Amino acid sequence: MSQPPLRAVIADDQALVRTGFGMILAADGIEVTAEAADGAEAVAAVRRTRPDVVLMDIRMPQMDGIEATRHILADGGPDATRVIILTTYDLDHYVYAALTAGASGFLLKDVTPEHLVAAVRLVQSGDALLAPTITRRLIERFAHRDEPQTTTLHRDLSGLTPRELEVLRLLATGLSNAELADRLFLSPTTVKTHIGRILSKLDLRDRVQAVVFAYETGLIAPGDGA
Repeated sequence: MSQPPLRAVIADDQALVRTGFGMILAADGIEVTAEAADGAEAVAAVRRTRPDVVLMDIRMPQMDGIEATRHILADGGPDATRVIILTTYDLDHYVYAALTAGASGFLLKDVTPEHLVAAVRLVQSGDALLAPTITRRLIERFAHRDEPQTTTLHRDLSGLTPRELEVLRLLATGLSNAELADRLFLSPTTVKTHIGRILSKLDLRDRVQAVVFAYETGLIAPGDGA
């Protein structure tokens, strides 16, 4: 039995961007269930059509992409709609806020058609779009360094084993699965299993959210080395 087509919503206040991205996705068999010109329209479109992925612009009238992302993901579980943030500039200062709101990654608007399609399919499969090193760079750049570091870890961390805490710390420093395996003398499959358990125990969507969580709870601080 064939899999149903992947479904997406495109939210951007520029009609040309929506049209262009829609044509690219449609050409690869991805169904665009709706388009939205602002965040409020995006939230309504997601609730109406239940897509797999949303391409979400950050700067939009009425409601910006960050607030829309919060609304879309507020009640969702691991199988909720995934959000990819669209931004014009690398290291846009809104990106960190978008990631903490629950986005699974971000794309520059000048992305190639091939990369756009690959990103949508990757995020829909449950993976994170950002490479760990890029995630770390974003968080270190935009984390609120002037706020006091929390000294009490989130209570959910008590459910992690010592090995899982070690994996989470190293993951948050930007190590890939292969690098984690080398560092911990584990197989890549075992590392993947540990990460899956961490995400499940902490009710996180992907490794991007795990990195954000590690910084937010004080498990690791900006500037910590691997």
